[in-house]
Amino acid sequence: MTSQPDTTPDTSAAEFPIDTIRPLLLEQFAVLDDLLSGLTEDEWTTATCLPGWTIKDITAHLIGTESMLAGIEAPRVERDVRSFDHVRNDIAAFNELWVESLRPVPGADVLERYREIVALRTEQLGAMTQEDFGKQSNTPVGPAPYGRFMRIRVFDCWLHELDICDALGRTGSEGGPRAELGSAEVFGAVPFIVGKRGKAPEGARIAIELSGPLARTVHVEVHGRATEVPALSEPATTTIAMDSGLFVRLAGGRVRAEDRIDEISLGGDTEVGRRIVDNLAFTI
Repeated sequence: MTSQPDTTPDTSAAEFPIDTIRPLLLEQFAVLDDLLSGLTEDEWTTATCLPGWTIKDITAHLIGTESMLAGIEAPRVERDVRSFDHVRNDIAAFNELWVESLRPVPGADVLERYREIVALRTEQLGAMTQEDFGKQSNTPVGPAPYGRFMRIRVFDCWLHELDICDALGRTGSEGGPRAELGSAEVFGAVPFIVGKRGKAPEGARIAIELSGPLARTVHVEVHGRATEVPALSEPATTTIAMDSGLFVRLAGGRVRAEDRIDEISLGGDTEVGRRIVDNLAFTI
């Protein structure tokens, strides 16, 4: 499960429509099922870009998060998961309980566990209303509408789809409705990344040009705080251009800018641009 700074103001339930989010989340569950079906045991144990995790471990994490949402308690394990090098916070420790408990289980059996929890979650989500999606709940970004949590679930599951595909050398859903919905969590955090992590100075005007399946231009101006704007008031002081797939992976902490800098074009104040791309990662 990913976590990020809560950069979204209080919103009404209408901003997290159940008729949009629910079907895309269920579709994402099915896409992951198709991706995992037919994997050999060797493929299940393929290392991914996430430290310490194989494809089976990612699947166990997905099972754990949906189990938590279904009201199922995390399993107890003998090992101290907080001693693992890649476990650095409470969310990671919680994730690792499920991962550690399912590590000895064959991949095919883990897939069956995934299908069981997805069936339960599908039933639970199917019984929900827009009012349920508007209720405040505890989420990875703090108190927020349940619908926001479900949008985060689309993001998390979609990003893990890309993780699995990257590990297997396959192509995942780089664009389309699920990617658009899930990536809203990334694009909503851009002002925070530019202002707080990238330390863009007062008066800076940043234009981030993305090509590829999620092509768009994101404009941010710094006047006291960094704010996304429809268009810059004056020419950009810094420009950043790259493929949207690389942007998402940088924001998700899957790759480092220094290792892919030849795929990133910086213009204007390149020192600010480099600081922003070096600090794009905001998920846990």
